[in-house]
Amino acid sequence: MPLDAIAERAKKYQPKPKITYKMIQEYVEKKYGFKVHTAYIAEVKRSLGLTMYDAPNVVEELKQPRKHPPKEKVEAIKDALKYFEVI
Repeated sequence: MPLDAIAERAKKYQPKPKITYKMIQEYVEKKYGFKVHTAYIAEVKRSLGLTMYDAPNVVEELKQPRKHPPKEKVEAIKDALKYFEVI
């Protein structure tokens, strides 16, 4: 492949923007009218087997057990993840 063609493809390439929890929260609040906690988003991502980044403040043992999100919030978060093409 000629170098000109490679350079042209490199100019056109736009990586997907990183989807933040804040973007997901704003989408859910705008579309569904309720707020979702970041822990709920993390729990849904974990249940779907999506990649998660290591948090700088991670602890060995949780002080409280994880709270599972209600069904309507899970569906809203999944909808947001589909909207942002994460799943």
